Amino acid sequence: MATRKSTAKRSASKRSPTQSATRAANKSPGKSAAKTTAKRQRDVQAQTMARNAKAPKAKKQPVQAGMRRQPEPPLSRQHLAKPGREADLTIAPRYLAEDYVGSGKLNGMVAIVTGADSGIGRAVAVLFAREGADVAVLYLSEDNDARETALQVEAEGRRCLLISGDVRDSRFCDQAVTDVVQKFGRLDILVNNAAFQQHAKRIQDISDAQLAETLQTNIGGYFHMARAAVPHLKRGASIINTGSETGLFGSKELLDYSATKGAIHAFTKALASQLLPHGIRVNAVAPGPVWTPLNPADRAAEEVANFGKDSDMGRPAQPEELSPAYVFLASPVTASYINGVILPVMGGPYG
Repeated sequence: MATRKSTAKRSASKRSPTQSATRAANKSPGKSAAKTTAKRQRDVQAQTMARNAKAPKAKKQPVQAGMRRQPEPPLSRQHLAKPGREADLTIAPRYLAEDYVGSGKLNGMVAIVTGADSGIGRAVAVLFAREGADVAVLYLSEDNDARETALQVEAEGRRCLLISGDVRDSRFCDQAVTDVVQKFGRLDILVNNAAFQQHAKRIQDISDAQLAETLQTNIGGYFHMARAAVPHLKRGASIINTGSETGLFGSKELLDYSATKGAIHAFTKALASQLLPHGIRVNAVAPGPVWTPLNPADRAAEEVANFGKDSDMGRPAQPEELSPAYVFLASPVTASYINGVILPVMGGPYG
């Protein structure tokens, strides 16, 4: 008897601390509840997986969320020579925003919009005029497109000044701002929107010439225009830069363009801090894919036809779907406390 007791004591003394803890846990009052919870979770898992297996496979469809139906891929199968004329597009970009009713948010103001002969710039110029602003349209060389923008601005009852030139040239930017102030007597809003874009599949395919063109137009031009405009801007004025989803996420075939758009976002925030004590706000709009001459003047016709198909909305935006964001940021009525913001207008969180 003594031998059996001593053997039991020796066995107990040989148990490891882990074994002892496990035995204690198995006797814990919470163990039963834990097992019940684990089983319940497995039941939920099984039920959900069974429902998922029976669910029909939904084919992605373009999303329409506005007042009127917008064009969906396939779009025009066409390639344009740079810089791209809006008048040459088979499917014309929509810029009139016919459902947008002006309410005097920019009454008496004067705006400069670069790259306003077409695309986003044209749409912004039209809505600025509808809200009461006179508009100077800066553009490269597309005279017919620029005249169409001017006609639409004037149809809104406002004055329009057309100025052709290259924002890479700081002397042109200085003179353009001077001409606008002389013509209209003031300057309240600068929209930097002019851009150059060219896809390249490999970094080694981007020449020094392409790199220089992209950098000097997209970030150099913004810098030149802002530097020329700031001495004329008063408290309540604003600068709005056109950024891009590529500046947020990058784009593997737009290395140089993505780099400039990221730089524009940083430039926006830095300049916003610098000008804030003067009551001048600086913000940016970051569009997703937008149907303008920019992409048809950049990609092969077949790629253009499917432009925007892979976006969150399954289609590109039309310029008139972007322009209200510029009005919002430009007006001290709606955005007096908004400064240094990169406003994504991408149709979804990932563009």
